Amino acid sequence: MQAVLDFIIHEIFNQGAIFLAMIAMIGLILQKKSASEVIRGTMMTAIGFFVLSTGTGLITGNSIDGIAAAFNTIMPQSVSPASVDIGAEYGTQIGIVMILAFAINLLVARFTKFKSVFLTGHMLYWFPFVFIAAGVDAGLTGTKLIVLATVFTATYMIVSPNLMRPFVRDVTGDDSFTIGHPTTTLSVISGLLAKKLGDKSKSTESLNIPKSLGFLREVSITGSIVIALTYIVMAIILQVNGFNPGEVWGYAGGSTGIFTYVFTHAIYFGVGVTVMLQGVRMLIGEIVPAFKGIAEKVVPGAIPALDCPVIFGYAPNALIIGFITAMITSVITIILTAGMFPTVIIPLTFTCFFEIGCASIIGNAEGGVRGCIIGAAVSGIVMVFLVGFGAYFFNNTIQSWMLVYGGQDFSLWGIIEGTIAKLIH
Repeated sequence: MQAVLDFIIHEIFNQGAIFLAMIAMIGLILQKKSASEVIRGTMMTAIGFFVLSTGTGLITGNSIDGIAAAFNTIMPQSVSPASVDIGAEYGTQIGIVMILAFAINLLVARFTKFKSVFLTGHMLYWFPFVFIAAGVDAGLTGTKLIVLATVFTATYMIVSPNLMRPFVRDVTGDDSFTIGHPTTTLSVISGLLAKKLGDKSKSTESLNIPKSLGFLREVSITGSIVIALTYIVMAIILQVNGFNPGEVWGYAGGSTGIFTYVFTHAIYFGVGVTVMLQGVRMLIGEIVPAFKGIAEKVVPGAIPALDCPVIFGYAPNALIIGFITAMITSVITIILTAGMFPTVIIPLTFTCFFEIGCASIIGNAEGGVRGCIIGAAVSGIVMVFLVGFGAYFFNNTIQSWMLVYGGQDFSLWGIIEGTIAKLIH
């Protein structure tokens, strides 16, 4: 039984490409497609996922990683948070929560008006991971820990995509999918503010750019320039504070210098965005039509809840504008709140690009350029406070992880669950 459970957890649920390919295959079979169409759709779904993941990896691992490293050097942790290997020590509990929560999601989608099915493969793992960590940090163990984490994971998988659904519909112009990703808190804040304070008629995608600057319409080029400028600024700040950028970024003593380092990291960002958007187009082109078979036969009326990059291609200008805005407001907030929280916060570049990037696109859809900027600016501030207050609930388990990947639904929902867990304990 344990071997079967481990196989389901690690070989299916925790492998995004396999999980989505399996969903596509089931959907195509239910539509009675030919063997050729089933094989093609299944393989192309997996390929699309890997292309998207490769682009994401280039952005996070080869492009913006040095920004956080530089800031962490300037403002090192004064108190190192404790670290518990939640994935290793509580792997079985996480797996049980994943399976139970997904089953509950399917049942709710089948029998209620909440018709989204959470299909963001890696998030099926990370939300139980966060909720188990919050429970462990509060002192819960055994059945109480699993039950509470299951309730929160299932509730999130049901509530979050349905909150996002009308906003995604405004971005895409159709209702064929929604977002299942920890961007929801920031995206909803951005969307609501944009509706109140923005001007929907003036979209970021309609900005009048002079012909001489027409190359800026290419999001990969614009993004690369922004990343290059960011690294140059960080290099200057490092030197002013007495640090050698070459030692911080790992190229000192080698055959390359700062020019090569900045250039390659900037270009990797452009490559990553280009590859990621291609993967998005491939994935959406396969999984949405294939999912109709499941929606028609098993969960009538259901739509898939997918990863946030699936809407990046709808407003690439908003993505870059939001990323820049969030980086500025979050860094200012970090400086102004220094010493307020039980941890030293570093710029969350991943959250600024992915979660707030999504929030910015929604802000643009609801309130144009102004809505995009306001939504991203406020999200950058909220993100810092969520990470800061979240330290009270994760400092004994995964706070180091949250300093990189928190500041959104992971933090907010973790704080709520942690509070309840402490009351139960």
